[in-house]
Amino acid sequence: MRKKFIAGNWKMYKTVSEALDFAKEAKALFGSVSNVQVAVAAPFIALHDLAAAFQGTSIELAAQNCHWEKEGAFTGEISVGMLKELGVQHVLVAHSERRQYFGETNATANKKVKAALAGGLGVILCVGETLAEREGGKTFDVVKGHTLGSLEGITAEELKNIVLAYEPVWAIGTGKTASPAQAQEVHAFIRGVIKDTFGAPAAEAIRIQYGGSVKPDNVKELMSQPDIDGALVGGASLKADSFDKLVKF
Repeated sequence: MRKKFIAGNWKMYKTVSEALDFAKEAKALFGSVSNVQVAVAAPFIALHDLAAAFQGTSIELAAQNCHWEKEGAFTGEISVGMLKELGVQHVLVAHSERRQYFGETNATANKKVKAALAGGLGVILCVGETLAEREGGKTFDVVKGHTLGSLEGITAEELKNIVLAYEPVWAIGTGKTASPAQAQEVHAFIRGVIKDTFGAPAAEAIRIQYGGSVKPDNVKELMSQPDIDGALVGGASLKADSFDKLVKF
């Protein structure tokens, strides 16, 4: 039985003080939840303080990005080692906004996945199609390309430390949500891709989150689908009370 994993992605929201206000509320609301894995992907500036604030709770911490090199002349970048020292447990790789605005490719995502695993961080690897790609009938090709391109050279053993997140780009921050049937169809396809490439045990074990306008009023139906193993949540994760409703779906 795959344990559901609900992760909140704050994107470029919250100052440190605002993050700590959230942490105080979150600890009281869902800090001891154990039946669902919970993580928050916060801006880099808040990670140190949140690691301390979440100490003693079941809430885990994720970074929103990383660089693939251990160190070097890469102004503005953050290494896996730096994140690890802060107390971070996971890192998002290849979020659609990183692809759309910052030139992330399958090749760079692959480097980041390998660096994160080598440095002891879990990976939440994002895959998903744009509206034009969906309307053009390219959903499965795009999702397969993202998945296999980003996982090139990864072993079935290493896959145990990777969570996939299917996020249809057309449903992120738009209020539109893939229907449970649409989401399930793609999740099942992704699991099939993993099975064909890494084997049945790996496919059965890997968790695949859904991301794309997940809210308290649709989370239960989405989570009831057989191949949806959690959610990567944007806007609804910014307030502790709404995130609490997702965690306790």
